[in-house]
This record gives sequence, structure tokens and C-alpha cells, in this order.
Amino acid sequence: MILITGGNGQLGTELRHLLDEQGLSYVSTDAAEMDITNAEETKAFIADLKPEVIYHCAAYTAVDKAEDEGKELDEKINVDGTRNVAAAAEEIGAVLIYISTDYVFDGTKKDGVYQTDDQTNPQNEYGRTKLLGEKIVQETMSKYYIIRTSWVFGKYGHNFVFTMQKLAETRDQLTIVNDQFGRPTWTRTLAEFMAFVIKEKADYGIYHLSNENSCSWYEFAKEILKDTSVEVLPVDSSQFPQKAKRPQYSVMDLSKAEALGFTIPTWQDALQQMLAGLN
Repeated sequence: MILITGGNGQLGTELRHLLDEQGLSYVSTDAAEMDITNAEETKAFIADLKPEVIYHCAAYTAVDKAEDEGKELDEKINVDGTRNVAAAAEEIGAVLIYISTDYVFDGTKKDGVYQTDDQTNPQNEYGRTKLLGEKIVQETMSKYYIIRTSWVFGKYGHNFVFTMQKLAETRDQLTIVNDQFGRPTWTRTLAEFMAFVIKEKADYGIYHLSNENSCSWYEFAKEILKDTSVEVLPVDSSQFPQKAKRPQYSVMDLSKAEALGFTIPTWQDALQQMLAGLN
């Protein structure tokens, strides 16, 4: 039996569709079915269900809100919630897949891409709580996968692709930051990797998973809007002050995932596939 937390979110929805295609049965939960911030409720639910695998997709992801008005909720969901799920999972001997983020890094690396064992140093509250979640999983669980990802987009839920498309409906010119670099990640690629590590019984530990190739937000936006007449212009991030500090450079090394035999499409190909799937 498989359990998905955050099953109605952007990634959880993608994962459900994938598992449906694979003919695998699962139980999908959101806060209404299992409040992960409630330790007793989480423990009872998981003990009763006895899943062999738990995909922990539930997370607080409002990065800027986490700096002030959402700070308490960010902590409750990403730290306390993860602790509750991990403790309940370990008690029944389940495998836990925890989704983390490139924001655990400070973005100042000058020599190459971020390795799975590189020094972490989050610069915002969201990164801090996700890193605490990683540590909880490592300290609590004997069977776990921590999968760090970045710049997530997909056909379910809010993301950069839909934001750009929405803005393009009413504007003929957009200015997008050109001094922050990372790897976009299609939820489909990420969901496939999550299922892959379980199927292949990959070694437990930390993995990085995004799509191949890296870019700036400006380059990402240009690719999203390349078939429109909208002009996309590069601008310095100082022109768009945000509450939460973002890493300037958070390109993560994918070789550990690829060494398992998992094929990773480029973000450009992934984007085209995702957009084709919307039509």
C-alpha cells in the first residue's frame, strides 16, 4: 500500500496520475483526511493504514509569506508535520520519500554544480524549515529518500509557467530577472523519479532531481512565451525586491540520479511536453 501526503497539490496530483497509469493502488490525503501537524492523528492514520511507502508531498511552499505572516504555519507543516509523518512511518517500517529544495543552499557556489553532500546554508525561512525536515528524516528514519528539486512547474496548480502565460494575456512586454540561475523541474519527471527509486530499490539517501540544462528565470520565461508576440526583457533582481532571499545560483548535480539508469529530459523538452499536454 502507498500513502501520498499533500495529494491534491501540484506534485501530489501529478504523482496520483502517474500511479493510476501504472495501475498501483494508493491512498491520497490532504489536511482534511490527515492533519500532519497533529501528531496523534498522523500516528493513528498511518498505523491503521500500514503503508509500505509514503510519498511525503505535503509542504508549505509560500516562500515570501514564510518570512512573516506564514512563518508559524511554515514551521508547523514543514518541520512538525514532517516529524510526525517520519515518526509514524518509522514505527511501521515504511519507506519515506521526502521532497526538499535547492533553497537549502545559499547560492554562492563558484565552482560547478551543487553536490548532494555540499554544505547547506539556507538564506530564507522556507529553505530553513525544509532543511530541518531533511535532518528530521535522517535522524528518524532507517529507510528514506530525500529528493531535492527546484523551480517546479507542471499542469496542476500554480507555477511560473502559468504566471507567465497569464501576464502575457494582458501585456506586450515583460521584464524578468536574469541573474538567478537554476534548473526547472517538470512535476512529471519528478514523480517518475519518485516511483523509480522505489521500483528499483535504489540506495537510500539524498538525491537531486530536476530536468537537464540550467537557465535564468529570464531564459525560462523566453522559452515559455516563444510562440507569442510578447517581448521578454532581462532585468537585475534588485529591480524586484522580495521578502525571501533567493539563491543567485542553485544548479544541482544530477549525476547520482542518472547513475541509477534514470533518463532525465532537458527542461526545454519537458516544457514542450507539458504545454502540449495542456492543449
